[in-house]
Amino acid sequence: MRLLVLTAVTMTAFAANSVLNRMALLDGEAGPAAFAAIRVISGGLMLAALVSVRSGLPKLSGRARWVGTGSLTLYMLGFSFAYVALDAGLGALILFGGVQITMFAGALLAGERPEARRWVGAAIAFSGLIWLVWPGSAAAPATLPVLMMAAAALGWGVYSLAGRGVADPLGETAANFLLAAPVMLIAWIAVSDGIGPQGVLLAVISGAVTSGLGYALWYSVLPRLDTGVAALAQLTVPVIALAGGVLLLGEEVTLRLALASVVVLGGVALGVRRPQRRSGSSGS
Repeated sequence: MRLLVLTAVTMTAFAANSVLNRMALLDGEAGPAAFAAIRVISGGLMLAALVSVRSGLPKLSGRARWVGTGSLTLYMLGFSFAYVALDAGLGALILFGGVQITMFAGALLAGERPEARRWVGAAIAFSGLIWLVWPGSAAAPATLPVLMMAAAALGWGVYSLAGRGVADPLGETAANFLLAAPVMLIAWIAVSDGIGPQGVLLAVISGAVTSGLGYALWYSVLPRLDTGVAALAQLTVPVIALAGGVLLLGEEVTLRLALASVVVLGGVALGVRRPQRRSGSSGS
């Protein structure tokens, strides 16, 4: 039960990033570059503090560090700029589906040969996303924010692929956040958007709490979760973000969004589900 509660808290924290970002931009309390920069800085400081308590300062040097830092920067900027126009739940769904498709494509490029079930699941999820964002319909979202969130999904997908198998994921994440912070500051200066006190508060919560502490909690429970369970648990993130958008931001759930969510999440669930092993003749 404790593991279940911790997993639910973690997924809620991840979903909260969409709601917090959209809330800050919707109320005009922050510009997208300012929000992203403060989120990364506060997240980096929180993660560095956690790593320091455990094992000393994060190691900023490392093999292919630029991949992790660059993909994290792409994710943060794309995520924040997309929420200028996208609702929280819609953005989370595009992000989540895009990340899964990116990781599937990355596995193919790495020479892996996925099972037929994963091919079918990826195809279903991709078709649901295409239907959701296809231009020309009155219910379709604007193209540019969708492209920005697709860029964020690409960034997070590459970041996840690059981080597979690392010995210290929390330390690696802290180092990447710290190295991405100067890049985010440059982007903020280049865009020159503003941020108010409430925007700063929301960005710090998103960075230090729902990102920094959220990632730390996730890495603590992940080793105790079956791989399939961990993947399926993440299916709840877009649903929680959708509920948060409705309850806290007054967003509407259209029939198209609801149906597309079922298609996308159903496809991902099919792709990540581990087949059940048949029990032996002894019944054990």
